[in-house]
Amino acid sequence: MINQLIANIRKTNAPIVVGLDPLMKFVPEFIKKAAFAEYGETLEGAAEALWQFNKGIVDAVSDLIPAVKPQIAMYEQYGIPGLAVFKKTVDYCKEKGLVVVGDVKRGDIGSTSEAYAVGHLGKVQVGSSSFYGFDEDFVTVNPYLGSDGVKPFIKVCAEEKKGIFVLVKTSNPSSGEFQDRLIDGKPLYEHVGEQVAAWGAECMPESGDYSYVGAVVGATYPEQGRIMRKVMPKAFILVPGYGAQGGKGSDLVHFFNEDGLGAIVNSSRGIIAAYQQEQYARYGEENYADASRAAVIAMREDIAAALGRV
Repeated sequence: MINQLIANIRKTNAPIVVGLDPLMKFVPEFIKKAAFAEYGETLEGAAEALWQFNKGIVDAVSDLIPAVKPQIAMYEQYGIPGLAVFKKTVDYCKEKGLVVVGDVKRGDIGSTSEAYAVGHLGKVQVGSSSFYGFDEDFVTVNPYLGSDGVKPFIKVCAEEKKGIFVLVKTSNPSSGEFQDRLIDGKPLYEHVGEQVAAWGAECMPESGDYSYVGAVVGATYPEQGRIMRKVMPKAFILVPGYGAQGGKGSDLVHFFNEDGLGAIVNSSRGIIAAYQQEQYARYGEENYADASRAAVIAMREDIAAALGRV
């Protein structure tokens, strides 16, 4: 699947992943009104509103982007109806030819990680049959429990030709409280990056230059991105923090390799809630998806300019 991601990036000339992280405050009133009219102000009504919101955005931007990243917590808060929409969104995006990164940040003791890996990337055995659960193409993984929390995911990746992005240096302001702590003279995130490189060396596709094991490094820490690019030359880097969190195209240059690949940049509310921003307010609520499309185009141009591709 890493090679499919690269193919999609080359096709669209856009190393961009759209974070499908719908909060109800992002959903236009006309969508909520229709959903509540059908299902009431219930979990089912909320889930229907999220689904229609997602579908509108995906329909508007799917030809411009290689991948999407739904954040499962935004769906889980609405219980089973929300999780059903998460799955529905995954399936719809894959039908559109998009690579799907499940932002699930899982990682636990070995047997629990095995279940997470099977549920999100692999197939679960039921009697004599096996079935895909959520069936994302990639998931995000928390390495805090060590190798026995990550290796079950790597095993499934090798079997299914799918991938993971391991949290290395996250974009949030307090990430340094633990991730920047010095251990043997180096910050913790650098030790994690070295381990990502080692895991990745054991999980390469039959053809191609990048591993099934990638990393998460925030756009809000460009200097760390430069360092980690050298530490993990074969790892694709998922870069959150663009846009609403302050990251911009000029911060991203060193996240990429000399081949122009090696990174994919995420923007969530900067795209899906673009119509609420001043520069896209002219679109209005009814045309929220058109505003999202305009935001994707602006992001693509910003990144291309920073990388010297225009």
